Amino acid sequence: MIKDIWGINENTSANKKEIEVLKQHFPACFKKDGSFDLERFKEYLSEDINVVHEGYELKFLGKNYARLLTTLEAETVIVPNEEHNQKEENANSENIYISGDNLDGLKHLLKSYAKKVKCIYIDPPYNTGSGEFIYNDNFNFSVEELMERLSIGEEQARRILDLTKRGSASHSAWLMFMYTRLQLARDLLSEDGVIFISIDDNEQANLKLLCDDIFDEQNYISELTWQKKKKGSYLATGITNIKESILVYAKSKSKFKGLIGEVNRSTETYPCVNASNKRETRVIPPGIESRYREKNFTMKKGEVISDTTMNLILHSDLIIENGILKKELHIEGNWRYGQDAMHEYALNNELYITRDLYLRRIVTEPRYKGLKDLLLRVGEEENSYSYEFNYDNLQASGWGSNEDADEEQRLLLGEQSLMSYPKPVLLIMKLLATLHVKDMVVCDFFSGSATTAEAVLRSNINGKNFKYIMVQLAEDLQKRSEESSGDEKSNVTRLINFLDENKRKHTLDEIGQERIIRAANKIKEENPETTIDLGFKHFTLAEPTADTINDLVEFKTSENEMIINNTILDDFGAPTVISTWVNNDGYGLTTEVETLTFAGYEAYYKEKHLYLVHPELPNKAIEEIIVKYETDGDFNPENIILFGYSFTWTELESLKINIKRLKDTEKNLRINFDVRY
Repeated sequence: MIKDIWGINENTSANKKEIEVLKQHFPACFKKDGSFDLERFKEYLSEDINVVHEGYELKFLGKNYARLLTTLEAETVIVPNEEHNQKEENANSENIYISGDNLDGLKHLLKSYAKKVKCIYIDPPYNTGSGEFIYNDNFNFSVEELMERLSIGEEQARRILDLTKRGSASHSAWLMFMYTRLQLARDLLSEDGVIFISIDDNEQANLKLLCDDIFDEQNYISELTWQKKKKGSYLATGITNIKESILVYAKSKSKFKGLIGEVNRSTETYPCVNASNKRETRVIPPGIESRYREKNFTMKKGEVISDTTMNLILHSDLIIENGILKKELHIEGNWRYGQDAMHEYALNNELYITRDLYLRRIVTEPRYKGLKDLLLRVGEEENSYSYEFNYDNLQASGWGSNEDADEEQRLLLGEQSLMSYPKPVLLIMKLLATLHVKDMVVCDFFSGSATTAEAVLRSNINGKNFKYIMVQLAEDLQKRSEESSGDEKSNVTRLINFLDENKRKHTLDEIGQERIIRAANKIKEENPETTIDLGFKHFTLAEPTADTINDLVEFKTSENEMIINNTILDDFGAPTVISTWVNNDGYGLTTEVETLTFAGYEAYYKEKHLYLVHPELPNKAIEEIIVKYETDGDFNPENIILFGYSFTWTELESLKINIKRLKDTEKNLRINFDVRY
């Protein structure tokens, strides 16, 4: 398992995949010593292709390093959340949530889901310079190792390592970070698959070139423009950009059939230009309450307060007591009201001032026009109506905005803007709808608050059969809080408080899981008769502990020295070993593995594989395994896989000798015997 991977990674190189392709299709171009004969390769191509030495390409510091990272096998194991996965709503679910680094997550997924994912949507860090992206990996290469693996000089090797070790938000660091993940994502896509990537102006141009490199510019579909804000801010003195881009690439454009006639492909921006700083003035009516951050605070008549679009002048003294209203209120977004409307709302006690000195209106029913437009009101009696999801309205609805996404969070999580800059569910639903398919796997490996998962669930209400795979880094929020200050620290504290209230660990992935569960409950409440898959299987990617690594290093496998080491199995746990192996062997993460008992010994069986993990395999159990092969017509696993640390050399030899008997039976079976470490 892990030890086997160490050996593979020790000998891999940045161009390993490309070399394997060349060896497969041009074996005659490799010399006896394994070197590549470029001149002979040119002869193969000379009739059809003019080989040149210069060309147009995207170059950045660390590109070959990024290529190297894509070839390394993941040195993590897949730990199933058994308590969660065995719950009734999750036991048979085909949806997947993975907590862990998405680089490892993609590598594990490729073992079972390569070419099986129809749609990928990601909203990666934008590298705006505000600190939301810092490159930092845990690959401990030395300067000498990097020089050898990448065939580069010492100075360049040091520059690359400096980029990875100190943490960087440079363009090169961001491109290096994205390159590895997009390269793996491409292999995850089905031949008719598509990837949507949200991005803003900071890295849009670089991302386009990167995707041309990885997906081939011939597979570029479009750059969609999404209006993330309804209006620009009146406080802006220049151009306010209220749009973001969504780059769309197909795995193979000739096989991709979606998007036609469905979206506006214009790349027009939506600036709001303020020719002057003139702003309308509003007068705050008297008697407005406040939830200001200080317990006791007084604003005097005539003082100015802001609602983000205009100055508001306090009409009468405002006294804040305790700073928090006694009841929770539904908070509307940044809507703009005239003076008459403000007076009307004030008379109805609907206005109040936030802790950040913004004016807000209290509403009994949210003005959110996103998903609500897709709900049909059912029942006319007062206080007894419900809503029914109407997928047919999706095409006529809008694409959602940041304000809509904030409202979605508040409706589900009870917090205004719990996560920063989330995407609206409606946006993802519209993208999924443009693909014109009923069944598909949707992957988001920058899952965040799991908007994509909710979009999949809501799409399934009307007869779709989408499945999702979410991957989210389990970032330690407590550590982030200790390292941050100001608004960032306040935001992280809000996340931690929310997780405490819901008895969850202080990691970012817990937010997404909570959101999915609440969205599923909401959908069930809206559609009591629905039978769609509302659950998910949860897995965590874990690195071996230092003690386990020491045990792996010290374990000997020679005939004279090999002894069992039960502590290694105890460290990993049998469920983790089986989950990792079953996925690596192509069966996926949601498959059911049958437990078989041979003379009291538990083994695990799935189609072509029989897994032996536990120690103390008696001769009686070996005999019963052979008998089952001989007598059970449906039992024909071609591979017997053993957890090497659990067996002595004598036990392995005994099993091998008995398996040879099967060659002489009517089944004439040839069993592959694989000991994994």
